[in-house]
Amino acid sequence: MSEIFTSEISKMFSIENTKSLATLCFFGAMLSVSVLLLDAPAFAEPSQTTSTRLDDDTSLQKTVTVMNIPEDNALPWGTVKGKVNDPTQGYPVIIQFFKSSEEDPVHVAQVGIKGDGSFEYRFRVLSIDEGQTTHFFEGDYIVKIFKVINTPRENLESV
Repeated sequence: MSEIFTSEISKMFSIENTKSLATLCFFGAMLSVSVLLLDAPAFAEPSQTTSTRLDDDTSLQKTVTVMNIPEDNALPWGTVKGKVNDPTQGYPVIIQFFKSSEEDPVHVAQVGIKGDGSFEYRFRVLSIDEGQTTHFFEGDYIVKIFKVINTPRENLESV
């Protein structure tokens, strides 16, 4: 009986099964690493958010943060993403990128708000064409994000 049991275990852990398991583990690890690299954050600085009432129903929310793209960056894409709490329907999110010393934005984007209130803007940071690397963004930038929200109703009297 013991010999039969040992024989079955030998078959289960044969070299063929070990190779398949090793291959599966390798591809799983590669997938995990690639997911981590695709969503590498560029924002390291805290942000500051202010709201300005536009009228009784809407307000403009402005978030200002700092973005740094290192000189030795090898990733081709950057991402600005966030969430709008209680967005006013029909208004996109406006994102402006300023080089620290410039008054005019060096890049402007307009993105829609998804059903869950989130937004995401992907932009090209660098390009490699025929071995030539072109950096579209490099160094420090001030990023301003504008969102139109429903004006918060505080101290509403119940009917």
